[in-house]
Amino acid sequence: MPELPDITVYLEALEARVLGRTLERVRLVSPFLLRSVEPPLAEAHGREVVELRRVGKRIAMGLGAAAPQLWLVLHLMIAGRLRWRDPGVKIPRRLGLASFDFAHGSLLLTEAGTKKRASLHVERGEEGLARHDPGGAEPLRIERAAFRDVLTTRNHTLKRALTDPRLFSGIGNAYSDEILHRAKLSPIKWTQRLDEDEIARLFDATRHTLEAWVRRLRNDLEGEFPEKVTAFHDAMAVHGKYGRPCPGCSAPIQRIRYADNETNYCAACQTGGKVLADRSLSRLLGKDWPRSLEALEDLRSGTDPPISGPSP
Repeated sequence: MPELPDITVYLEALEARVLGRTLERVRLVSPFLLRSVEPPLAEAHGREVVELRRVGKRIAMGLGAAAPQLWLVLHLMIAGRLRWRDPGVKIPRRLGLASFDFAHGSLLLTEAGTKKRASLHVERGEEGLARHDPGGAEPLRIERAAFRDVLTTRNHTLKRALTDPRLFSGIGNAYSDEILHRAKLSPIKWTQRLDEDEIARLFDATRHTLEAWVRRLRNDLEGEFPEKVTAFHDAMAVHGKYGRPCPGCSAPIQRIRYADNETNYCAACQTGGKVLADRSLSRLLGKDWPRSLEALEDLRSGTDPPISGPSP
């Protein structure tokens, strides 16, 4: 799912192309994309784009200078992507969901896979737009003291806290892995058990990671439209790198799998060498789940029998 750095570069690319331009029409291919009824989508046609805004992981396009302003709110979900094409381009049959047509170009919305989760809402005014804001703090604007207060409001694991849109805006699975690796903190450490040094490290890592990736993605584009938005980058330290060496210590990257996602981390850098229980394997191995990198390597190589211990 596109996160804060990805949405930021999308918005910058859109500002250069559609800000101040008139949206002539919106062509819908999938009727399931539009999730609102009032105001009607046709009311957006012929209006000027006067503002672009990130709302969590959503892209909001403000139309018309006169109040109440209309907003088109796009949530790309996991597989939704935006593409800039020639005006009036044919919408791809298999992946295409919609086209936002301007005189000088068309903004295509596509979504890979069979599960169509991307959504479009039409809202009127700031009150309507606010319904799509989960309320999380902006991680690149918040001060350290406020960051600490938000983080420790409830006792969650760090992974859950960072990715909770009600706590922090725009951070998801990929960049939370990178943040926690830079901070050298376990993804399952409880927020209310952090000391002041750990909170400071997490705050600095959050700022540095998000700012660095915005710069990297922006520089990679060189003014072009972002066509290859992905959660997996070669330059990432741990996310999507299961089994590959940690760039900091060369230990193999570990993972915790759950539903359609996984958390990647370095046991040597983040958990004091302890291998965290992966749901599918720990259920299989039970009390023989390896509790350290050394025991895991022994289990994989078959040189020694598994080390028994308490169930994870």
